Amino acid sequence: MRDRQILITGGTGGLGRSVTTAVLNRGGFPTVTYRNEREVEAVLKGVAAEHRSRLRLVAVDVTDEAAVAAVIDEMPRLDAAIHLVGGFAMGPTAEFSFADWQREIMLNLNTAFLVCKHSLRKMLPQNEGRIVTIGSRGAEQPSGQLAAYCAAKAGVVALTKAIADETRGTGVTANVVLPSVIDTPANRAAMGDAAATGWVSPESLAEVICFLASTAARDIRGAAVPVYGNT
Repeated sequence: MRDRQILITGGTGGLGRSVTTAVLNRGGFPTVTYRNEREVEAVLKGVAAEHRSRLRLVAVDVTDEAAVAAVIDEMPRLDAAIHLVGGFAMGPTAEFSFADWQREIMLNLNTAFLVCKHSLRKMLPQNEGRIVTIGSRGAEQPSGQLAAYCAAKAGVVALTKAIADETRGTGVTANVVLPSVIDTPANRAAMGDAAATGWVSPESLAEVICFLASTAARDIRGAAVPVYGNT
């Protein structure tokens, strides 16, 4: 990843900080989007001083198409797009509000579409690029109380595989990672930590993501890679 221009959406979150650090450690130039100013401080604390000059942090609402297009247009080139933005809400389908359903689709699927669309607009003329999205184990093994989240992540998988087919014969690839529960502070707060020893560490998941975003993964396209840990 040395000297490669990498877009990381949601790079200040629990998983995002590990991915951002991993990209920097590999010599990449990450452009990291964020919404919460307080998360920027947490990212900078984890970045070695010698790497900070290669890190670009940009406040972007990735539900806004114009904002997504603008941040990508500002990049000198786009070698890889790693889309980490997402979130989940739980509840039985019979009681789940339509507003919450729409929020899950917007946060998980619509943002993936916008980032992929404008990344392709930049990558295809280059005839080079990597797109890595984040699905979920729930996309392939849906569970109760998570219908909206699982449906949205299944859409991310389908979107990514469709893009992989569209870009066949080019230097652009698209792949999706399917983690089980990621061991982040937010997930521990939401679900407790009784089973956390079996969850996937952000650092481990970052290794998989960075490989798929690297030049070494040129022959992998349309893969849905399970990263389930011991769950």
